[in-house]
Amino acid sequence: MVIIENKYFSIPQICRSGQCFRLDPVSVDTYEMVASDRYLRIRVEDRASSGAADGEAGKKDEPGRTVLYCSQDEYESFWKRYFDLENSYEGYLAGIDPEDEYLRTAAQFGSGIRILRQDVWEMIITFILSQQNNIPRIKGLIRAVSEKYGQRMEAADGTLYDAFPTPGRLAEAPEEELRALKLGYRSRYICGTARMIADGEVKLDELKNMGHSEARAELMKLPGIGGKVADCICLFALHQMDAFPVDTHIQKVLDSRYGGKFPFEKYKGCAGVMQQYIFYYDLNSGSDIH
Repeated sequence: MVIIENKYFSIPQICRSGQCFRLDPVSVDTYEMVASDRYLRIRVEDRASSGAADGEAGKKDEPGRTVLYCSQDEYESFWKRYFDLENSYEGYLAGIDPEDEYLRTAAQFGSGIRILRQDVWEMIITFILSQQNNIPRIKGLIRAVSEKYGQRMEAADGTLYDAFPTPGRLAEAPEEELRALKLGYRSRYICGTARMIADGEVKLDELKNMGHSEARAELMKLPGIGGKVADCICLFALHQMDAFPVDTHIQKVLDSRYGGKFPFEKYKGCAGVMQQYIFYYDLNSGSDIH
């Protein structure tokens, strides 16, 4: 068991941030996560002060606690890096232009969000599935694909779960089977993408050594991946923090608040963090400020 006291780390906010689709609440204070072939149970204690409620993270004197049910060794070797807990998000917030009231409000509202370091293969398939979909449906499709093609695993506490399927396994899946899982037109993209990766036409290990522009172009060679999806993969898997995915939520804010263009020059090295603050605020605040 590992206890984290950090007001800039909110599992409930990360769960609703649109970057991770295998993190789910199982009770009022408990969450379960599957990342590639790993399972983690999480408890959020003292929610009012830990930032569990929207907009509360960073506003209280007491940061609250997050309990990760894993060994210290597993935390140090995997989950610490996965949750990007080695970086200071307080510094990102402090660097926001003091005259940008909208971004400061959005960042304060979602200040428990972190950019996760997720598996690049899993994110490729995840964000193909995300196209023209809402978060609950995306989660359901990922669950169905993992149950059908992933390896059944058992956690240390006896919990059974399904690992995310490998490229080779999905490359063998007939398109008709994927369509039977209600993946729709995305089935063709997934088949083509899995085969290209399994055959080595796009090498996942090489993506990790590329800069943002090069990785983005390489990802767009895969069926069904355009610029926005490529940017999501660059940000949420390759951890390229200048990637800035633009969907309808983000474009609406850019048009209304920034004259259609985000001030990237002010946020070199952390534009993707600002994108998440904007996206989360627009999606979850219910405020008319935006």
